[in-house]
Amino acid sequence: MPGALTIPSWSRYSFAMKLGGALALLVVADGLLYGYGGGAVIGLFALIWLAVMVLVRPAVRHARGGWIALLCGALFAASLIHNPGPLAGLLFLIAIGSAALLPRHVFDHAGLWFLRLTTLGMGAPFWPIADAWRLASMSGQRGSMGKSILLNVALPLIGGALFLSLFASANPVLGNAVAAIEWPDLTTLIGHGLLLGVTLVFVWPTLRPRALRFASARQAWLPQMPDPSVTMMLVTLLVFNAVFALENGLDIVFLWSGAPLPDGITLADYAHRGAYTLIATALLAGLFVLVALRPGSPSAQTPIIRRLLLAWVAQNLLLVASSILRLLDYIDAYSLTEWRIAALVWMVLVATGLVLICWRFLHGQSAAWLINANVLAAGIVLSVSTLVDYGAIAARWNVDHLRDPARLDLCYLERLESSALIPLLELRKAPVGNRLRDQASYLSGVAYRRLAESQSDWQSWTVRGALRLAEADALLAGNALTPLPAPHGRMCGGEILPPPPRRSHCLSRQLQH
Repeated sequence: MPGALTIPSWSRYSFAMKLGGALALLVVADGLLYGYGGGAVIGLFALIWLAVMVLVRPAVRHARGGWIALLCGALFAASLIHNPGPLAGLLFLIAIGSAALLPRHVFDHAGLWFLRLTTLGMGAPFWPIADAWRLASMSGQRGSMGKSILLNVALPLIGGALFLSLFASANPVLGNAVAAIEWPDLTTLIGHGLLLGVTLVFVWPTLRPRALRFASARQAWLPQMPDPSVTMMLVTLLVFNAVFALENGLDIVFLWSGAPLPDGITLADYAHRGAYTLIATALLAGLFVLVALRPGSPSAQTPIIRRLLLAWVAQNLLLVASSILRLLDYIDAYSLTEWRIAALVWMVLVATGLVLICWRFLHGQSAAWLINANVLAAGIVLSVSTLVDYGAIAARWNVDHLRDPARLDLCYLERLESSALIPLLELRKAPVGNRLRDQASYLSGVAYRRLAESQSDWQSWTVRGALRLAEADALLAGNALTPLPAPHGRMCGGEILPPPPRRSHCLSRQLQH
């Protein structure tokens, strides 16, 4: 049968091992993840999943690049134990999915590999059902396995339950005994069933992946366009260099040298208005070089165009540096946030991409090389980001660089929850005034209680939370957090609400009449 599941004699044991591994993972998932509270147990399950895949699929260890994918998976599983997050979870799925595919495919192109991983993920909900159906519908001796499972397991269970219900309705003694049994709640059964179903969808494709064939990586990944003429590229690069020189000249005068700005424009306004727009400009410039100046084209071999291109890429790098300086000036004027840290990291990646584009142009590298290099750079940055708490960095910087207590965004620190706990505890003893110290005491108390509560539950316990709680206990050293009483509640940021205004006597008499 075309497309049917085939289990030759030499691989029946292998299929049974994969089936047993999947069942074992379902049992572990039900024990660890039912009632999951966002803790490190998800990382423990990820490590067990990785170990089971290596055990039931020895080919993963011998595949080219297999150990790299496994080590990356173990790193991201450890990151999930340290502090679970969607980024670490996504990177772990990419790593274990890559490890599952490597025995059947050779990694050659990040773009094609992304398509394979996407196909693996999109087909995951259907493959366990398809394998079960094919196993039950096969003919011959091999097909008897599925039929025997159906007849020897399903039929006795269903038939026995049917006859038991009939006897219970006919026999009062048996009926009372059955009624006395405490059956699981239907909601609980549905919850366990959903958890097991979702787990099987994720696990089974890594234990028994399909071969996913796509076009060869040697084919052009980027759209092929006619090579522009040398004259057009010469004029275009001259114009682009002139326009970029104007913007870079203004940035050098006002940003880098500190010259006074025109009336009505502050340095913060100048910095904030162009930070992200200039990054978009640099991205467009990189895309232009990538598409219009193909290595080996007549324009790429013209010396004057090569010099103009190098000058333009250098101007783009200066533009990115100016964007970073703009954002740093804006942070210094206002505050640091997680998104601004991410923006700084993104700007560094853009600069790296520009350098790689220039390197590819000068050394005649392929588009696949360029994509792989950029994916590697992004992968390194994202991997480090799974271990770094950007919220704690932002909270620490805002407290340490506090110049005007009135401008400290305590509402933002409150939203950071436990990430801002240590800086808030230290702020209680800083010379910032009684009002701000009271707000810091209140916010740190709320964050401490929430962190202690989450750490007391094994399903929400994390390594980062345990270390942070121990540091907080050392800072407190037995000193209880005692904010001022707030009989009318507190606003965002811990500010005490004033008492509501009292109605006047005349107004009360008018309302009575």
